[in-house]
Amino acid sequence: MPLQPKRPSYPEAQGLRHLAFSVDDVESVVAYLVEHHIEVEAIRIDELTGKKFTFFSDPDGLPLELYQS
Repeated sequence: MPLQPKRPSYPEAQGLRHLAFSVDDVESVVAYLVEHHIEVEAIRIDELTGKKFTFFSDPDGLPLELYQS
């Protein structure tokens, strides 16, 4: 089987390559994840909406996004 090229894993990579979860409070979800030893990127603010968002990785290293609703 041929090897597939590694996909870019940084959050701004182009194309459909991650799941995003809408949450009421990004900070509380981040606190929960950190409490369970999951690394989470710094919370950022979406320039277009002013809403908070961040990323963390699944066990395979693929990015998952948390976006404040």
